[in-house]
Amino acid sequence: MFFVLMCLCLHATGLHAFSASTSTGTVMVKEGSGADMKCDYTADFGASPRVEWKFKDLRGSQSFIFFDGQITAPYKERFTQYAGGLRIEKTTRKDTGGYTCEVSGNDGYAEVVIKLTVIVPPSVPVSRIPTSVTTGKNVLLTCFDKDGSPPSTYQWYKDGTPLPEDPSKFPAFKNMTYKMNAQNGNLEFPSVAKTDSGKYFCEASNSQGPNQRGETVLMEVKDVNTGGIVAGVIVALLAIALLCFGLWYAKKKGYLPKMPESKQKSAVYTQPRQDYGDEDDVEFKQKSSFVV
Repeated sequence: MFFVLMCLCLHATGLHAFSASTSTGTVMVKEGSGADMKCDYTADFGASPRVEWKFKDLRGSQSFIFFDGQITAPYKERFTQYAGGLRIEKTTRKDTGGYTCEVSGNDGYAEVVIKLTVIVPPSVPVSRIPTSVTTGKNVLLTCFDKDGSPPSTYQWYKDGTPLPEDPSKFPAFKNMTYKMNAQNGNLEFPSVAKTDSGKYFCEASNSQGPNQRGETVLMEVKDVNTGGIVAGVIVALLAIALLCFGLWYAKKKGYLPKMPESKQKSAVYTQPRQDYGDEDDVEFKQKSSFVV
């Protein structure tokens, strides 16, 4: 009885419930081929639903593909919407991401998300390996494949031998204290030692094509050159002493220009004239000027 009452209420108020489904939530195709993403939906009570498609790329940016009954401008050349699905005529690696099919109308709503992966074999990875480092320093080697889809994983090699993820479990590598991340391609030496010297290269793989190797680089680990530092300090001190001696000798021989002597300023003082009244009764005294 309760179910019947609910159905009557829904019908009376015009509320329609939608359901959407897909045969698979993941689609994988090779780059350049077509891809179909299915979105089957049902609408109760004969409703006419509104269908929209959204795309979210690997960077998190989201955009409409099918909106207001038509394919949006950026996707018109390669995308087609049809009853129950969305098709890409010729995929590129930029099409990898999540596609959301939204069905809505008259207070009903449903959605499904389909993940599309456009398969791209790995490319030659770009690696950064220092050629000369000092013992005890933190050293980071990096490796990255910008093309592989799904994203590549990485393996590092030293002198042609693959490095295990945990060196402590292998006698041949127990003296090495590195950290290797197969997901991002980093090989880190928290405190590099002379035993870590060798020829290194990395390898990218994603099971969609042949593995690709980066350039081989010789990394040399050297001790701190204490003797060189001391010799450098001594040479610097000798150079300063020689410079000081040269300045002293040049001044003594008069080779350096003398500093101009400051001119003394003179001031003239004149005794003020005094008024004694009648000039006939006044005894004129000698006026004197003083030079200070």
